Parts: sequence; C-alpha cells; structure tokens
Amino acid sequence: MAKAVTIQEVAALAGVSTSTVSNLLNGRISRMSAATRARIELAMSQLGYQANHAARQLKTGQSPIIGLVIPSVANPFWGAFVQAVEEAAMARGYQVLLGNGGRDPRREQRYAESLWSHGVRGVIFGSSPLSLDYILRLVERGLHVMVFDRRLHEGDTVMDGISVDNRVGGYLATRHLLDLGHRRIGFLSGPLRTSSRLERLEGYRNALIDAEIRHDPALIWVGESPTGAGDVEGAEIGRTGARALLSAEHPPTGLVAINDLYALGAYAGAHDLGFRIPEDVSIVGFDDITMADMANPPLTTIKQPIDSMMQSAVGTLIDRLEGTRSGPAHVVTVPIEIVVRNSTAQPGSRPYRPD
Repeated sequence: MAKAVTIQEVAALAGVSTSTVSNLLNGRISRMSAATRARIELAMSQLGYQANHAARQLKTGQSPIIGLVIPSVANPFWGAFVQAVEEAAMARGYQVLLGNGGRDPRREQRYAESLWSHGVRGVIFGSSPLSLDYILRLVERGLHVMVFDRRLHEGDTVMDGISVDNRVGGYLATRHLLDLGHRRIGFLSGPLRTSSRLERLEGYRNALIDAEIRHDPALIWVGESPTGAGDVEGAEIGRTGARALLSAEHPPTGLVAINDLYALGAYAGAHDLGFRIPEDVSIVGFDDITMADMANPPLTTIKQPIDSMMQSAVGTLIDRLEGTRSGPAHVVTVPIEIVVRNSTAQPGSRPYRPD
C-alpha cells in the first residue's frame, strides 16, 4: 500500500509552511495570495495529496460537511440555490449534503437529526418556516443553523439568518403595476404556510393601501397542494390560479405571483383563456430564475441575489463551525430590486375578453 502524502511534503514542495497549507485546506484564504494558493494546489496535484477528512473528524468531532435542507429542487430557483451553496462551501473546503424537506417540519427535523448523528454540525434551512421550534433541541446541543428567507431579529434567536425583505418585494411588485396604471391587481399564491409568502402578501396589501385602493378579497387567489406548500407543482397551481382570476366577471389587469414558477404557470393560464401578455394582463414574478429572462415575453420579477447571499450565508456558518465567529445571531437583510421586462405594460382601455 502506498504511503499517504503528508501536508509537510506538500509544504516542502510548494515552498511554504505547513500552517499555510493547513489554512488552504480549511478555507482560510482571505489573506493568501493567488500565487501562493496556486503553488500549494500544484504541489498537492503533483504529489497526489488527499485530505484526511476522517482524521479531521476524529480530532474535531465534526465533518467538513454542511447540511442543506430546501423545499424541492423541482423549482429551478432551488436548483440555483443549491449550486450557489455548493460553490461557496467548496471554496472553504466543505462539501454539502442535500435534503428536500417539502417544508414539512417533521421531515426537516429528521434530516437535521440524521445529519447531526453523522457528525454534521452546520445546516442551512431554506424553507422559510413560520416556526423553528422543531430544531431548537439540536441547536441547544450545538447545531449551527443558518435560516434563509425568514426574518429574524438580533437577540431574538440563537440562529443566524439571511433574507431579502419580502414585504418590500411584494410592495415593489405591486407598486410597479400601480405606477403603470393598473387598479385591479390580483395576487396569486400557493398555500400561505411560510413566512416569506405571508410577507409578500403583506407587501401587496400595503401597496394598495398607499395607493388608496380598496382591498378586494376576490383578487387574492390561494391554491392548495397535495404535496404541502406547492413547491413541486407550482407552475400548474399558477396556471389554475390565473384561469380562476381571469375568468371572473371583472378580471384583474395585473397579477403578482408569489414566485417565478407560479408566474410562468400564470402565463399558461392566461393563454388558455386567450389573454395576451402584457396587452391584456401584466404579470410580475419573484426570484428572477434563469427562465424568467427566456420566457415569452421575458418576465418582470423581483430579483433575489442568490450567489452573493449564499457566499455570505455559507461564510457565516463555516465561521461558526471553525470558531472564528461567536456571539449573538448574525442577521442580514439584503437589498432587493425589481427587474422590469416585457411582461408588464400599461393596461388597455378595458380588459380583453375572449369570445
């Protein structure tokens, strides 16, 4: 059996100290020059060095792995989310274990307990739950948690969090339609069982209040889902919702969808009834997934800067794991923006009614 290559041998070939090699292996590279990093990586390649993660786990009690629990990769937004987390984690020398939790607290709890039993001490939750009580026991035992898309407050929790302001996002989407002249604006969502969805609905209502437009409950459509929160079949729910809203006696001229997948489903629902976008109905989404710009017409949407958000989230989580960050919860709210494309326009003189 070939003898394992040591970091001392890597350091000698690269012409650096063993502590410098260790810093690279553990992701502590913020002060390392690109040239030094390149020399170490070349030496590792030439020697065939492989990090001994098993030994590291025995020494530290934890794996160089973080857990990631999301609603479902069926929504392209979460696929991009996973990619961003993996890239940020790999840059710090960590791998990612993924679970699709379906926004089910019991299922997410089982994932967290399984990860804990395998030595994983840091988990990112992307489900925007209304409550995090189901993982508090593990947090008290030492699990580090980063929560995405749920508003947290300094001092209120022992968990770190990162999010856009979903209220502002819902407000901006609705305000955009109001500024174009729309007065009957529908809101289209799946089950309102998450913090982010409730906040986007609140933003929608606040924009109408500021515009002194009377709230019409008939313009809010909330679909149900056999799988929980509607992440798997979001496009079909959006299609059904658009058909329902646009079939009304006085249909809306604009729709705010809870996310881009629902918005693209609303495209199909509008087309089913012969409505043209944006001539007869304007549609706004939320997330800015890749397909938003490729839709016909390209979708106006609220952008979540996932890459930069996950760099921050993963960095904070790993800093907790490695002991370089301590103290109270680190909660970040990231600025949000609307990306205006061709799915929105001024309303016509009257809503289009197909024959």
